Amino acid sequence: MIGIKKIMVMAVMAFSGMTAANAQCGIENKAFKEGEFLYYDLYFNWKFVWVKVGTASMNTVGSKYNGKKAYKTSLITRGNNKLDKVFTMRDTLVSYCDTELSPLYFRKGALEGKRYYVDELWYSYPNGNCHLKQHRLEHTGHHFYKESEYKDCVYDMMSIFLRARNFDASKFKKGQNIPMPISDAKHLSNSWLKYRGKETFKMEGTNSKYRCLVFSFIERENGKNHELIRFYITDDANHIPMRLDMFLSFGSAKAFLKGYTGVRNPITSKVN
Repeated sequence: MIGIKKIMVMAVMAFSGMTAANAQCGIENKAFKEGEFLYYDLYFNWKFVWVKVGTASMNTVGSKYNGKKAYKTSLITRGNNKLDKVFTMRDTLVSYCDTELSPLYFRKGALEGKRYYVDELWYSYPNGNCHLKQHRLEHTGHHFYKESEYKDCVYDMMSIFLRARNFDASKFKKGQNIPMPISDAKHLSNSWLKYRGKETFKMEGTNSKYRCLVFSFIERENGKNHELIRFYITDDANHIPMRLDMFLSFGSAKAFLKGYTGVRNPITSKVN
């Protein structure tokens, strides 16, 4: 099913593979720095009324992976007792990327409904390709293992989020599609971002307004295109996600930015 796991909103690497990874799958990071924390309130449409059903937090810290400097980014979503009556949600996502945002490792531990499962991805870059070692621990206790290799870069739902924050949207045209191949522990999705232009968005619970760039994350499945998330990011160098509209299998949900600390650049998108 499509869950809130895709809110934001989405590796064993030897030293010899570092150059190929940077050349193929990296991007210069200008949007965030170590010590950034973002906080969100989650809402669910319940009988045509938007009800607060939980919180989410995302933080990025400096770390090391296999002895090399890396960014460690964590996303934690927690439903409250109102959501628990409909759908239990306890997700923890962790991503390691190198300093040029090439993905190294991804883990998701999720309690969704009555199912608890774990996804893991390890990335390496032999001969300039992107190699994935994949592991899924099913809620039944069954372990699923798979290895895949691609000529093009592949990302997970966290590393693609960090990469997308560093896009230069001034080069995009309204309606443009940007390919975004994303893998979990079992499948590679045929997915992309669609740039929808600019809007002014009022931060929930305040009078503050921000100029935002608007994108949709779209996935093609069973011959049909499905918009999973529409998100609004600040039209400045930080590209902070301000709002996310999520189209879930069990209804509609929204995430609104509640606060932030440790941002890298001035918030020039604020209009008042």
